[in-house]
Amino acid sequence: MVLHGAQVTAPIRAVDAAHEAAHVPGIAGIIGKSGVEQADVERMTRWMVHDPSYVSGTYANDDVGLCVGWVSHGGSFSGRTPLWNERRDVCLIFSGEDFTATDEALQCGEREFGAESATYLTALYEAQGLNFIERLNGWFSGLLVDLRKRLAVLFNDRYGLGRVYYHETPERFYFSSEAKSLLAVMPTLRRLDPRAIAETFACGSVLQDRTLFAGISLLPPGSSWSFGSNGDICKRTYFSPQSWERQSTMGEVEFYARLKETFARILPKYLRGTNSIAMSLTGGLDGRMIMAWAKPAPGALPCYTFGGPYRECADVMLARRIAMLCGQSHRTIPIASDFLTNFPSLAEKAVFISDGTMDVTGAVELYANRIARQIAPIRLTGNYGSEILRGNVAFRSGKLTEALLDPGFAALVRTADATYQAERSGHPLSFIAFKQMPWHHYARLAVEQSQLTLRSPYLDNDLVALMYRAPSKLFSSKEPFLRLIHERNPFLAKIPTDRGLVYREAPIFGKAREFCAELTVKAEYAYDYGMPQRLAGLDHLLASLHLERLFLGRHKFYHFRVWYRDQLSHYLKDILLDLRARHRPYLQGQVLVRMVDAHTKGWQNWTREIHRVLSLELLQRQLIERW
Repeated sequence: MVLHGAQVTAPIRAVDAAHEAAHVPGIAGIIGKSGVEQADVERMTRWMVHDPSYVSGTYANDDVGLCVGWVSHGGSFSGRTPLWNERRDVCLIFSGEDFTATDEALQCGEREFGAESATYLTALYEAQGLNFIERLNGWFSGLLVDLRKRLAVLFNDRYGLGRVYYHETPERFYFSSEAKSLLAVMPTLRRLDPRAIAETFACGSVLQDRTLFAGISLLPPGSSWSFGSNGDICKRTYFSPQSWERQSTMGEVEFYARLKETFARILPKYLRGTNSIAMSLTGGLDGRMIMAWAKPAPGALPCYTFGGPYRECADVMLARRIAMLCGQSHRTIPIASDFLTNFPSLAEKAVFISDGTMDVTGAVELYANRIARQIAPIRLTGNYGSEILRGNVAFRSGKLTEALLDPGFAALVRTADATYQAERSGHPLSFIAFKQMPWHHYARLAVEQSQLTLRSPYLDNDLVALMYRAPSKLFSSKEPFLRLIHERNPFLAKIPTDRGLVYREAPIFGKAREFCAELTVKAEYAYDYGMPQRLAGLDHLLASLHLERLFLGRHKFYHFRVWYRDQLSHYLKDILLDLRARHRPYLQGQVLVRMVDAHTKGWQNWTREIHRVLSLELLQRQLIERW
């Protein structure tokens, strides 16, 4: 049907059956001074479609000079896109969720809206103008089209988790939630950026809002970029972390009172919706805090925990007890033997889904979250709690052996380490919320959200803003959060965490419990990822004793050092000893051959190096060479 010079098309079919369940909901489009080819946008969007449960389509408007496509989970908050106002002269293409949900937001003029869908957002724009974007609270991206002003506005959330890739030419502006959409219509972009590859080797993530692909950039967090009909672009940032950094620090008593009030107020918003919700529960503090304060009716919030192949890990055992005390069902989602059988396809899909930002360990997330979706399409989680509440830095620069790297590329890796160290300067919480989140955490989130909708209250705007006011003594302390759990549900506070923490336990018992828990954590790490080279050969000689059964599975549910050595050894050799992999310009091919041989025979431990090289090789084959 045609509306104001616009064309809305029907849903788009999946592009490639080989990548079933391999796409993240999002938006894609072209804005240009001259005519925009709708076929290009349909092709871009097709790379984000995978099955009939997704809602998809395109919208074109020659008067404004744009065409945009969208993909979303059916029945989700943004599942009714495109969103029109009553006069049908304002259109919003929205991807993600908003948790503003105030009475003011849901009642605009004489109209009332429900909080379960995004239908109120166009009314918010009409009432508040572009300032409405700053009021939004969640992870999202969107394109607003105002036909009255012949204006288009591309925006994302203040953390940049609603990722938008873009490429700009003098005549057109291309954008998409997935880089692969841009690669599909612009062959000249199908090349990797050596600096970005080096940062991935050094830190596991590309830094400074750049991407792995030369010529493709990221929309910075908190952006609101306006496109006029004359082709002018106004690149505006609607939010700056400095506005939170300038807040005054609270005293301990005042801060705790505000923390309790804020968490109690925001949490119900994350439990709403027409789709069913389940809790991804671990043995830590943050999921437990949600369970204590949510107080769900018996059976109303089913819980599940990811488990490993060797034994019930601490998370599974503790989460089961927590769920039982809260009157909820609990299910263990094991990483079973079929995971290793299907690892090649799962690893490829994880790398493909995330445009190479997630390494091959994302295969675990893809496998587990695919099962979790069968329990509920929305996953509530305590993710990001330790980062926002207690200042945990989850990614760091780390040294891989330079013998593996081409000398020129090794110099780039050293430069990447210096770049990382420079980015760490400034406010520690700003680094976590506005750099670590979009650069590092996005990768795993992209894989998770290809299967279901992920929610966490720990990135709520009000809660993050409050943490900037925390007294320095409490910022890294666990005591306020143990206390919050105790006040709401004392029984939950008496169950030790996976690190042995209990609220106000006698010091001698508490320290002993924490020591034992920490010892098992470090022992498992040392046997798995952190196995020293001098001990790897000894472990190989004692293989008949199956020492992995003693050390592994107490805290972690996946164990790639052993898997690469044993069950996945043939796959590693097929991929990494292939002529293409051995001749990549950033590697020393003969060193790679020796590393793979030594690891698969159990003589040495090269798990981290294998992660990096294998992930990058799959990226090369799927997004650079496959076209």
